[in-house]
Amino acid sequence: MKRRIVCFGDSNTWGFNARTNERFPEGVRWTSRLAEMLGDAFQVIEEGLSGRTSVIDDPLFEGLNGYDYIHPCLMSHAPLELVIIMLGTNDTKERFHLTSYNIAQGIARLSQKAKTTPAASKGGFPKVLVIAPPPIEKEYYETEVGPSMGRDCHLKSEEMPKYLKELLATQHTEFLDTKGLVPMNNIDFMHLDEEGHKLLSHLVFHRIKNILSD
Repeated sequence: MKRRIVCFGDSNTWGFNARTNERFPEGVRWTSRLAEMLGDAFQVIEEGLSGRTSVIDDPLFEGLNGYDYIHPCLMSHAPLELVIIMLGTNDTKERFHLTSYNIAQGIARLSQKAKTTPAASKGGFPKVLVIAPPPIEKEYYETEVGPSMGRDCHLKSEEMPKYLKELLATQHTEFLDTKGLVPMNNIDFMHLDEEGHKLLSHLVFHRIKNILSD
């Protein structure tokens, strides 16, 4: 049986292309690039949903609360070796009224739920890697996403990883901060472009090689 990895995230895991408003094809998305690098012994399962939050119900759209969905999601793909969680961008939306620390708390809570879901072989628990997504850049507010996202999303996005790192350390959860390593695009400043997907895939590949060799 192949070693199975679930990538649980939002539009940047789904592969949203801000230039076309469609989905990047296989071979471009970081998840499919990761699968290529890992080879035939692995199966990378893409569980990306545009607009997904860590723990918040969105009053405008249904089904976006990651906390409600992660347990059945992981159980449906069992047995798993690893769950990769990359969320937080949507949690910065002004309508949710969360601080950067609150956002980190939500992701840490979601991580803990994944770590205690018996989705590994023989009813065990999968390993978890949490990725802090690249920060939203301040120019986002002048694009078409600005009115929907609201103000100060870039500030919360920039501050969140330092809190997330601290909270995950208390769980002994693996953490990867992409800030300064992977840029957002220059269209809406909150989604990965082709180069961003490539850079992220290589970062994740090198990190999980160590995690799965333990």
